[in-house]
Amino acid sequence: MESYKKEFIEFMIDSGVLTFGDFITKSGRKTPFFINAGNYQTGAQLCRLGQYYAKAIADNFDMDFNILFGPAYKGIPLSVAAAIALDGLYGKEVRYSSNRKEVKDHGDVGSFLGSRIHSGDKVLMIEDVTTAGTSIRETLPLIRSEEGVEVKGLVISVDRMERGTGNKSALEEIRETYGFPAAAIVTMEEVIEYLYNRPYHGKIIIDDEMKERIDAYYREYGPVA
Repeated sequence: MESYKKEFIEFMIDSGVLTFGDFITKSGRKTPFFINAGNYQTGAQLCRLGQYYAKAIADNFDMDFNILFGPAYKGIPLSVAAAIALDGLYGKEVRYSSNRKEVKDHGDVGSFLGSRIHSGDKVLMIEDVTTAGTSIRETLPLIRSEEGVEVKGLVISVDRMERGTGNKSALEEIRETYGFPAAAIVTMEEVIEYLYNRPYHGKIIIDDEMKERIDAYYREYGPVA
């Protein structure tokens, strides 16, 4: 596993973003782990988060894009942080863009926050965690409203590796439905591999009991082969 992935897993734990226990997801599933990107709250955290996204982008995409699009609201700081990191780490200058929940009719009018999207633009979408792909369905028509816009793919922070709306994983559904690649900084498989029975700050985060609970969750909600 790449060193930045290990660092990112530890970073999520230290930031209170990745936690283990008893939780209910938005879709109503009882889960033993939870990812709350809302706990990235400081400038230092956003700086590091942007760098991890930039490294995952460099690993999974060919850099042939000129806009990072983050769906409102959580995607807004992600697109900004990752755009800054792409320039700082790789000298890759890109514009950032997001959709407005309500179209502005004065001043900087229109449906976009940040850069508008024009014909010929190549867009990489960025999100925190995706399950049902709701925000993509809502924002893709806006991105593609200009003729000649190409969506290069989607990058998220963590692939939960569970079923989406059908029997396949959410990211696999996105790949098949929309015809573009989708990648994550880390997958839950990598998280489990790294943390299982490994002490971190003097504590075993995923012990045998927690591992069995996670396995049971995937037996119920994992993709169907």
